Parts: sequence; C-alpha cells; structure tokens
Amino acid sequence: MAIRRTSNPRRKGPTPAKKPVGALRDPSAPPADRELAAALGASEPLWRRLTRELRVAHGPLADAWSFSTTSGWTLRVKQPARVLVYLTPSRSHFLASFALGEKACAAARDAGVPAAILAIIDAAPRYAEGRGVRIPVRTTADLEGVLRIAAIKVATTR
Repeated sequence: MAIRRTSNPRRKGPTPAKKPVGALRDPSAPPADRELAAALGASEPLWRRLTRELRVAHGPLADAWSFSTTSGWTLRVKQPARVLVYLTPSRSHFLASFALGEKACAAARDAGVPAAILAIIDAAPRYAEGRGVRIPVRTTADLEGVLRIAAIKVATTR
C-alpha cells in the first residue's frame, strides 16, 4: 500500500489546497456573452471598457479563450508577437494577469502606479518569462492601474 503524502516536508502543517481561480468552469465550450456577464456581475462594464481601451491603445489585438482545470476559462488578449494580458472572469470581478519583465517592474515603480498594484508586483512569483502578476479588477481605479501596466508592458518590450 502506497503512503500518500498530505503535507509538504518543508512546511509545518498540511499543504493548502489550491483554490480555483475562475468562475467559468465548464470545459465543453468557451463562455457565451451572457455567461460571461452573469459571472462578472457588476464588474462586466469594467471588463468591456478594458478590452475596448486596450484595442484602441495597443491594437490590433486578437482574443483567444483557453481552458485550464485550475483557472477555468481565461481570455488571452494578444498582440501579433506576444500575449499582452490574460483576463480571468471570477465572481463579481476579474483578474488581469501579466508576465512582466524586470524593466517593466522598474518602470511601474517610476510611473506612479498605485501602491496596491506595486505591492502585487513586488510579491509576484518570478518565472523565466518575468513576474507573474495577477491584479484583481473590482473598481475603476483598479482598471486604470491595469491600463497603465499594459502601457508599460508594451513600452518596455518593443
């Protein structure tokens, strides 16, 4: 009989279970507009504004939905050469996720990005592609911060 390890030997206590991130979890098909609107709730106008303003400022952009068992459905907003941002619908808000290089992180500090977003950037895990930054968007101020980060990402990766 195999012993199943329930905790990380480097940590005290059990390993916390990963909480699912996204609200749209049916893998059979990408979400329809009404499903997206229902999941986003009051943040749906923020989602629409973000996608519209990204297209105006950084277009042409292509959208591609992808599904994962941990995140559910995520919208990849892509420029021709790279993904600009990943948008993951959650209940009553959404996550805007970026892979930010160190130049972009430094530029964010110099650009007057809100302190809450800088704290998220500083705490983000580092990967080969850059820091994995996930910003929850619930308010117009959050949206403005995400638009600023997107502009910084574009400016520092040309």
